[in-house]
Amino acid sequence: MPMVVGVVAGVAVAAVLVLIGLFKLMWRVAEPNEALIISGSKHRTEGLEEGMGFRIVTGRGTLVMPGVQAVRKLSLDLNETELHVDCVTHQGIPLKVRGVVIFKVGDDFVSIANSARRFLDQQKLMSERVHNVFAGHLRSIVGGLTVEDMIRDREKLTGQTRAACGTEMEKLGLIVDSLQIHEIEDPTGYIQNLAMPHAAAVQRDARIAQAEANRLATEAEQQSFARMAEATRDSEILQAGYQAERDKAAAKARQAGPLAEAGARQEVVVQETRVAELEAHRREQQLQADVRKPADAAAYETRTLAEADRDARISSAQAQAQETELAAAAEATRVKAAAGAEAEATKARGEAAAQATRATGEAEAAAARARGLAEAEAAKAKGLAEAEAIKARAAALAENQEAVVAQQLAENWPEIVKAGASAFGNVDNMVLLNGADGMADLFAKALTMGGTGLGLARQLLASMDPNGQAPQDASALNGQVQKVPMDGK
Repeated sequence: MPMVVGVVAGVAVAAVLVLIGLFKLMWRVAEPNEALIISGSKHRTEGLEEGMGFRIVTGRGTLVMPGVQAVRKLSLDLNETELHVDCVTHQGIPLKVRGVVIFKVGDDFVSIANSARRFLDQQKLMSERVHNVFAGHLRSIVGGLTVEDMIRDREKLTGQTRAACGTEMEKLGLIVDSLQIHEIEDPTGYIQNLAMPHAAAVQRDARIAQAEANRLATEAEQQSFARMAEATRDSEILQAGYQAERDKAAAKARQAGPLAEAGARQEVVVQETRVAELEAHRREQQLQADVRKPADAAAYETRTLAEADRDARISSAQAQAQETELAAAAEATRVKAAAGAEAEATKARGEAAAQATRATGEAEAAAARARGLAEAEAAKAKGLAEAEAIKARAAALAENQEAVVAQQLAENWPEIVKAGASAFGNVDNMVLLNGADGMADLFAKALTMGGTGLGLARQLLASMDPNGQAPQDASALNGQVQKVPMDGK
């Protein structure tokens, strides 16, 4: 019995192992980046035409009958192909376009079915086929463009290329993830020539910018040098200032001793001066207490007594003045009454006296008038007599001038001699060198002066007009008198 159980168990285990082996042999799982293409039986797949004869499995597992169905894998990975295409532009300029196309099999069953039909056994040739498709369309598109269009708008070239290849890539079951034009080579140098003006302009701008940068750099350097010089100057000034301060401090240190001694002496003098000031103040206070305060008290007493005496005298004088005023008022009343009576009497006496004075005045006026007339007649007679005398003397002078002059000199000779001798009146002692001759000579000179005076008198008489008036121009005669020498010569 146990043997039977063991056999049954062994058979069961073997059966399980066989079943597991068969399951593993029949079970196929599609990876995320691949699709399983199962053929050998009739299947209907959504989106595909009926009777395709194969089944597509992606991202899951499925059972496959060995020997009945065949299973193959189609890669869904990205693929890329390099583009090296020789093109000719619309201008006839040959160019070489370098780029890259990144593509893959579409994720939908239609794209997978299309790719499986075309590349299932030729997946390695997929890049070459795609290159040929893009190369043909790229040459066609470049032939309708200019070099300038390609250079300035590469997106346009890329977009037109993708649009042109879209239908064919869809038939191949492929989708283009990216198309990039890396480089456009120009064997003829057309692009380089196009770039020359711009390059020249850029070079010019670069040179200008470089020159401007050099100028700015030079200015910056000059400013830097100026600031360095300024900083050097400031540093030297500060150093000089510090040196001056050090010298000043050293000088102060050297002078500290004498200054301290002088300060000490000054402090001593200040203290002595303050002591003297305090002593003087004390003396002043002592004098205030000993002299001024008693003097002020005495003066105040004297002033108070004087003011009291003055006030008493003023009061007495005011009382006396009032008494005098009253007495004067009474006396004035009395005098006024007496004056009124006296005025009446005086008025009567004045009227009488006026009448008497009027009569006396009239009599005196008549007498004065008579005396004046008499005096006028006498003066007139006297003047006529003097005029007659002058006229007679003038006639006599005209007839015998010498006689008149001699008569006048004779009449006045004593006075003339007396006047001449008056010059010797103040002489106490006179010394004569030649005795009697000297005396005679002296008197002769005196008489000569008299004779000179006689000549002058004659000239004066001769120059007078017949009326006895002196000449108008007396300066000439005066000059002659001044020119007469004192010795009579």
